[in-house]
Amino acid sequence: MKTNQATENPERSTRKKSKFIYTDVCGHSMSANIFFTDMRHYNIPVFIPELACPNQCIYCNQRHISGQLEPVSTAQVRNIIDRHLKSFKYPCEVELAFFGGSFTGLKISEQEEYLATVQPYIKQGTISSIRLSTRPDYIDSEILNLLKQYKVKTIELGAQSLCDEVLQYCERGHSVRDVELSSAMIKSKGFSLGLQMMVGLPLDTPERSKQTALKIVELGADNTRIYPTLVIKHTKLAELYQVGAYQPLSLTEAVERTAEIYKIFTANDINILRVGLHPSEGLISGTDLVAGPFHVSFRELVLSRIWLERLQSLPEDCTSIRLNPKDVNYAIGYQSCNRKHLKAINREIKLIQDNSIARDSFLINHIR
Repeated sequence: MKTNQATENPERSTRKKSKFIYTDVCGHSMSANIFFTDMRHYNIPVFIPELACPNQCIYCNQRHISGQLEPVSTAQVRNIIDRHLKSFKYPCEVELAFFGGSFTGLKISEQEEYLATVQPYIKQGTISSIRLSTRPDYIDSEILNLLKQYKVKTIELGAQSLCDEVLQYCERGHSVRDVELSSAMIKSKGFSLGLQMMVGLPLDTPERSKQTALKIVELGADNTRIYPTLVIKHTKLAELYQVGAYQPLSLTEAVERTAEIYKIFTANDINILRVGLHPSEGLISGTDLVAGPFHVSFRELVLSRIWLERLQSLPEDCTSIRLNPKDVNYAIGYQSCNRKHLKAINREIKLIQDNSIARDSFLINHIR
């Protein structure tokens, strides 16, 4: 199972100044500032499962979700980095991501070992920054000072819900207040803040999901991830499902609810890094999945839904719109679902590709 698979972020394309350090023929270290346009962005994920998490949330079984049974050594971290750096298309910007949910709960010495492993790559300019995920109750000033020292740029907190009743039922082991305090500290130290959320948790409702999203905006998140709740084998949630005490969202419900959340985040300029769990082999084959709204193209389903709403809201005499080429597939819809829906109601809207149109927007091009 490929759990440490590098990912390119196609959403980000910028003109950026990058400092490259190299060695000349005499062995002297040299540096140069080079401007690149349409810089590719890659993430190298290093998964550190359950090493420091004091809780077993009722929905969580990281080993089944990730397929990774043992923690990685620093030597393995170097191997992961070296392997992925060879596969990237240059010029690019590379970020090393420590995932697993509780990085700052590790012993300080263990955190430093992992972080120190990345420093030579940062000094060389082959990795630009580090991001990590952790629990909201595992943040304090000492930790943040340490992370700043090792060039960590982004800290993601697994908030999951900002309703105390939901958090308590799911045995998260932290409160909404913990999220508020840790978010404020992270922002005050100059880090980029990520806040993750889930839809369809036990006791969650559409209104509670909406309030969680609005609270994430209020807390000043720079980026987010949205996950629909899945029932994974060997979890307490699976036991609740088996006895009829929990019912997961249907795929349609999950798409509709996530689409509403997505619109809140985009309206507030919050970068949505992921929508839906990474499609691991166990989830795709169903060997790890008991029930729930899993789909390998969940994000595409959500964006298709959003674009269908936009197309349906157009004036009846509108015959074409101009949109960014990268949005065309979403406007057409997953497996042409939007085009088929419009055809069924005798609507035909021509999609004209226009690079001058910003992503996730459009202009009415012609009205009869």
